[in-house]
Amino acid sequence: MGKFQKITQLLIVIGIVFVVNILANYYYVSADLTEEKRYTLSPSTYDVVEGLPDNLFIKILLEGDFPAGFKRLRNSTADLLDDLKDINPNIQYIFEDPLEGSVQEIKARRDQLAKDGIVPINLTYNNGQELVQKGIYPYAIISYGNRKSTVSLLKEQNLNEDDEVTLNRSIELLEYKFVNLIQKLSKKDRETIAFSTGHGELPYEKTIRLEKELSRFYNVGRLNLDSLLTISQELDLLIIPAPKETFDEKAKFKLDQYIMNGGKVMWMIEKLTADLDSINKYKFYVPQDIETGLDDLLFKYGARIQPNLVLDLESTQIPQVVGQQDGKIQQALYKWFYHPLAIANVDHPVGKNLDRVNMFFPSSIDTIMTKTSVKKTPLLTTSPYSRFQLNPVRLNFEILKFPPKPEKFNKGKLVLGLLLEGEFESAYKNRITPGFQAGLDELGITFQAKSPPTKQMVFSDVDFMKNSVSIRDNKARPIGFNVWEQRVYDGNKDFILNAVEYMLDDSGVLDSRSKQVKLRLLDAVKTKTERKKWQIINIVLPLLFLALFGIIFNVIRRRKYAR
Repeated sequence: MGKFQKITQLLIVIGIVFVVNILANYYYVSADLTEEKRYTLSPSTYDVVEGLPDNLFIKILLEGDFPAGFKRLRNSTADLLDDLKDINPNIQYIFEDPLEGSVQEIKARRDQLAKDGIVPINLTYNNGQELVQKGIYPYAIISYGNRKSTVSLLKEQNLNEDDEVTLNRSIELLEYKFVNLIQKLSKKDRETIAFSTGHGELPYEKTIRLEKELSRFYNVGRLNLDSLLTISQELDLLIIPAPKETFDEKAKFKLDQYIMNGGKVMWMIEKLTADLDSINKYKFYVPQDIETGLDDLLFKYGARIQPNLVLDLESTQIPQVVGQQDGKIQQALYKWFYHPLAIANVDHPVGKNLDRVNMFFPSSIDTIMTKTSVKKTPLLTTSPYSRFQLNPVRLNFEILKFPPKPEKFNKGKLVLGLLLEGEFESAYKNRITPGFQAGLDELGITFQAKSPPTKQMVFSDVDFMKNSVSIRDNKARPIGFNVWEQRVYDGNKDFILNAVEYMLDDSGVLDSRSKQVKLRLLDAVKTKTERKKWQIINIVLPLLFLALFGIIFNVIRRRKYAR
């Protein structure tokens, strides 16, 4: 090979490398080879991000010296934001350490963050030399135009859950959290949600917490069906929170035609009047049926709430007096099977990565075959160790004196929350009399016998989404607060917010909640016992292979050129 030919080949190689680098600056190509497709964004993410016409700025407060798990969360956030920026250059972001600077600067920054509702979490970890305690801010602040909101990067930790599992669940939800908030901030028009009134539904004092949460991104109000001729289709979602009075045919017809025109309804229908106060007052209590008159509508749409009470071995506790000492009443907590810890459907975006949902005296829900195509998906169920009692049933605390018999809790998973999706047939089809039709014509109302594709949700309990009110200061407690256990079940609020989000989300953003990042943890026992072996394999073995390759290469080279 001549000298000129070698120079030509070298120049060609340099030219190819140069061209490849230029193309790489303009075209980004990657391949997601992971089993769970952790680096692949959902189609809805592209739809939301590509449509941003103005600049969007994200400030992430997760910067500084952290343990490996939080560094993984920080780096995963950076990777996601890089992907979003590649889709739309209008997205800009920075990482900031709130604890950087002088003492005065840090204090001023912390005070400002606290005013915005951003408070640090206390983190304790070993840095290899000593035990370190510091406050960190796993938050991102998103600004779009004159709108600004905050997203928490860290998922609430379940009871007895490993830190690495919590961080992994947090990484799984990053795409959904960012894109969901971006979508809400960039929307020009806010959807409208209304809570029905006029039939003994929950008062505002019991839904104030939920309404405040929803009002961050939606228009929220109250709707009295008796004051309307028809329910406007400008209403995006109607929530019916546990009516205690009977709906007449006019009100039911309004509900039916709202759905037949594409309206969406969340039904929270309690079948029996059961509560602990009544049992405490009378020592025993026989629940009464609540006649709402809505059973025929739900039956037609594909659901039936049974007049029973569900019991579950996996439930929360209530206090009972066990004695008296020094003039003071002694109490102990006992499991109350009528307050089940419901399980959210982890295979559905609404229930993905959610804690248990604490419910109170729910009933079981059956699915009914419909003439039209309606998909029925359980959203909340009991544990496999459940049963039910048909009304009439005598409620008292005698059940707590004896240990439960697991063999009697043999009804499997009972449905407590149901999603209905599809085209619904009107409950008034073939029931419109000539006189009624004449009245509709006079009012200019067109009867619809079948709905376009829409959604409904049916729940047999309302307590899981309401807030109680403190007797001491008359303040609303958090959603999911269990007054007897004095703890908050975060799954309650997360579930109802996800449910509302799913009802109003036609873009499919909630589907990104189903992303799964498998956590492949090392075997802690093997890591400790086989540490030296794997250190030798990973450090010494590659050096030996390199040395052996060098020796063989030199031997072959000498033999070749010695001739």
